[in-house]
Amino acid sequence: MVSLDPFANATKQVNDACDVLGIKDKGLREYLATPNKVLRVKIPVRMDNGQIRNFIGFRSQHNNDRGPYKGGIRYFNPEGGVEYMEREVMALSSWMTWKCAIVDIPLGGGKGGIYVNPKTEKLSDGEMERLTRGFAYKIFEIIGPGKDIPAPDVYTTGREMTQIMDTFSKLNGNVYAPGVITGKPISMGGSLARNVATGLGVAYCVREAAKAIKLNLKGAKVVLQGFGNASTFAGEYLEKMGAKVIGASDSKGSISIPNGAKVSKLLEFKEKNKTVVGFPGSKKISTEELLTTKCDVLVPGALENQINAKIANNLKCKIIAEAANGPTLPEADPIIFKKNILVIPDILANSGGVCISYLEWVQNNMGYYWSFDEVANKMEGNITKGFKDAYALAKKHKIDMRRATMALAVGRVVEAFNQKGIWP
Repeated sequence: MVSLDPFANATKQVNDACDVLGIKDKGLREYLATPNKVLRVKIPVRMDNGQIRNFIGFRSQHNNDRGPYKGGIRYFNPEGGVEYMEREVMALSSWMTWKCAIVDIPLGGGKGGIYVNPKTEKLSDGEMERLTRGFAYKIFEIIGPGKDIPAPDVYTTGREMTQIMDTFSKLNGNVYAPGVITGKPISMGGSLARNVATGLGVAYCVREAAKAIKLNLKGAKVVLQGFGNASTFAGEYLEKMGAKVIGASDSKGSISIPNGAKVSKLLEFKEKNKTVVGFPGSKKISTEELLTTKCDVLVPGALENQINAKIANNLKCKIIAEAANGPTLPEADPIIFKKNILVIPDILANSGGVCISYLEWVQNNMGYYWSFDEVANKMEGNITKGFKDAYALAKKHKIDMRRATMALAVGRVVEAFNQKGIWP
């Protein structure tokens, strides 16, 4: 089934964008949808108990017409098993191509992963390092500052990125190459503003969306689903723009806060109590009640597949900013569009991370580093232009923002492809 195959879903989105752009060439459509290369590797690791365990890893390089491949490396074990993970990585590499194109940065799309859950399996630091360096060795020939630049993703951190960078440098004759990977700690050539990148990008998008629909953010009511990095920083920056948070949720439950609450106070409470549930002046509600709370801005920043057709029919917001990946089911999109709710789709709303990754790579390659404000301002330029370009395309074709952003991205990749042609 298409709904169970992430790569089939990614391919459908490409074809939908081609329909908008009037691209009829089946070969070109296939070229745009299919990864250039998918590498599958075996990584033997000697575990702490002395036994050898073989892990399966992937690197999908989707498209590099606009620049080197770019995308995270995740250590995860999806329910569908190894074969499902391969399709998932292929789909994620496709979405990275379009995400880079939307915000107009000169990079393509890639994604990698190892089928393992270090959290549930409780891998030791030594096992994690041997696994990470083993994977870096296996993909060494296809990565590099001008080829493919990985980054952290699910259950990987700056430490793993540093180990990959170090392994690559040693295999490359000890040539210092910080630009081979992004998401590194500041001490290893990372970029300032990385920690707030996604949330800040969401806030920039909401600001531009509010301008487009003539919504005053001063006093605007915001609901944050999920209380992780993206949602909390989005909430903090929207507060600075004058908005107030009236609902929030985490893995333990959802709350309504009729009189509003400072994000900093919610964070303090959660740090102490491990949940936002029970926050003074709040009322515990269901997930459905949270998503359908009357508000101006809804920020789904938790899991995928949260807004279905039923919830879409009951939405009472003006803007949806998808901080999470895939929070809205395809069945909900036409309903939301008819309700005249402006959706900022995930590949635009949460593109702050890849913008900062690009800026980290630029700083690494030139050996000169910018201040927090310089980095944030450069990211702001990319994201606001991406929103304005997508919104103009949506108005021109009278389509929703999801299809408009994909059409914008696909159009930019096609333009690069047409300039380069086919060789050899």
